[in-house]
Amino acid sequence: MTAYIRRHEKDILRKLATNPPKEAIGELLTYHNKQIAWLQHERLAHLITMLFVCLFFLLALGFTLDHFSLPALILTVLLLVLSTAYVFHYYRLENTVRRWYSISNRMRSKLQEG
Repeated sequence: MTAYIRRHEKDILRKLATNPPKEAIGELLTYHNKQIAWLQHERLAHLITMLFVCLFFLLALGFTLDHFSLPALILTVLLLVLSTAYVFHYYRLENTVRRWYSISNRMRSKLQEG
């Protein structure tokens, strides 16, 4: 997914740098906004998943503190690692969506110029 995000962003910025006509900017904006909608859906799915994984981590932590055993500790550590990975991944998705909003706003302002 990271490669797709970089490729899309690079392609959009490269096309905008050529100062295309307004019709092309309008088509590019429509395409870009569809990609934003797709990424927002992806972000929501990852948010829900991340929240459940973090909840399970907290439940496992509570269980481990109450009934200490090696399997419970291993489960807690695994869920901690998974929760950390999800937090970083969600952070990346969130920043990407915000960056793409900025690109979309630049395209809108180019359409309104002149």
